[in-house]
Amino acid sequence: MGLQENGNGLGGKNKYRRMESDGAEDEDVVLTNNGQQEELNGIKNNQTGRFVFACAVFASLNSVLLGYDVGVMSGAIIFIKEDLKISEVQEEVLVGILSIISLLGSLAGGKTSDVIGRKWTIAFASLLFQCGAGIMALAPNFTALMIGRLFAGVGIGFGLMIAPVYIAEISPSASRGSLTSFPEIFINLGILLGYVSNYVFSGLSAHINWRIMLGVGIIPSVFIGFALCVIPESPRWLVMQNRIEEARLVLSKTNESEREVEERLAEIELAAGVANTDKDEAKAVWRELLYPSPGVRRMLITGCGIQCFQQITGIDATVYYSPTIFKDAGMTDNTHILAATVAVGFAKTTFILVAILLIDKLGRKPLLYISTIGMTICLFGLSFTLSFLGDGKLGAGLAILAVCGNVSFFSIGIGPICWVLSSEIFPLRLRAQASALGGVGSRVSSGLVSMSFLTVSRAITVGGTFFIFAMISALSVVFVHTCVPETKGKSLEQIELLFQNEGEWQRAEVAEVELADVERLVPKE
Repeated sequence: MGLQENGNGLGGKNKYRRMESDGAEDEDVVLTNNGQQEELNGIKNNQTGRFVFACAVFASLNSVLLGYDVGVMSGAIIFIKEDLKISEVQEEVLVGILSIISLLGSLAGGKTSDVIGRKWTIAFASLLFQCGAGIMALAPNFTALMIGRLFAGVGIGFGLMIAPVYIAEISPSASRGSLTSFPEIFINLGILLGYVSNYVFSGLSAHINWRIMLGVGIIPSVFIGFALCVIPESPRWLVMQNRIEEARLVLSKTNESEREVEERLAEIELAAGVANTDKDEAKAVWRELLYPSPGVRRMLITGCGIQCFQQITGIDATVYYSPTIFKDAGMTDNTHILAATVAVGFAKTTFILVAILLIDKLGRKPLLYISTIGMTICLFGLSFTLSFLGDGKLGAGLAILAVCGNVSFFSIGIGPICWVLSSEIFPLRLRAQASALGGVGSRVSSGLVSMSFLTVSRAITVGGTFFIFAMISALSVVFVHTCVPETKGKSLEQIELLFQNEGEWQRAEVAEVELADVERLVPKE
């Protein structure tokens, strides 16, 4: 009997031996089961991380298009002027109008994403840009070029608005900061590709090279078609459409345990219930944004303010007109100038990767301090160099160094964190429209700076223009200190609570510092 029970194979263990061992075997079984569970959890975590990472990458592909356009136009404009014989005013309009037009896409993007979903808004943005890039590449004159610019700009506006919103809504809290920075990474990658394209095709005739440069921008958007087969819809949008089971399925792919799935789903349903109640009561979201409560007002100041400071410190002017800057510093050969812009692109792209590594470890606010202070120093240095050390090898070298430093500090902080904050500080019912509003501020600021750079530089010199940018950058340091809370590690719903009471985030930050001090003092076992 005992022999039979020993050999019956049930559980692989014999009950008599377990009794005789006084519980030792039970403990082994428990430890074995725990080890298996930990291994399964590890596999689940890896699968979840890879899936969320893939979603963030594919959602960010539209950002390559913006970056490529910014980078390639800086060099293409040299040959467009030669081929189409456009004036300096037309050059400013052609370069800067993209940012102004893109605000149309950003404004429409909020409503569109609420109606057709985040995923298909990404697809629509790509389609519009493809049309614009094709028209620009074939443009026989300035008018056709502007029509293509119109389509491309609206598509970019949609893409800029929707990518960080989608990523923020699909990402776990612990990795949301780095993942929401992906659009900025891809913008920088696009800028670098644009610079490289300028350098590679600059040897062709002026009638052909700029057309190829602009036409190559169609290629990244092809991959977005494949992305639509991979990425799911935002779980928060699905809940707002009462598609709860679909939302649960998506959350199960983006969270590490069933408990986390149910907790996140409950939080989203609660937030969506408020949004749907407001909708049922016909309370317009735009009315709430135009006549905000104190908490929403603080959100708008933070979100829209950081978007404006990102642009009025002159980053797009630096990138678009880097050939003009280097010419003013004494460089004359177009090939050498375009090679210098490639160096700028490498610097900008490299340091955005540093930001991704640090944003969820060091936090948003410390990186913003490093970024804005560093940009201020570099802009003052560039202004001094162009004003007093130009027309020589020393001036050219220092100008390249200052421009590379400026874009590097931009990429390590205010560049990516601007989009992270804008996508995570607003409540669900306002997130799409408020992010669109912040995007409008960014695009208008960028357009005004880009469209006035040559005119202002002619009036007060290029060095004087960058002195103004340096002063604005110094003001951005003050803005970060007074208006930006730390959102690292907090859920979207917890971040909303930070803005409900004035000074709440300062108390939260003090508490976090005190907790960190205690953790350092308590010895680890």
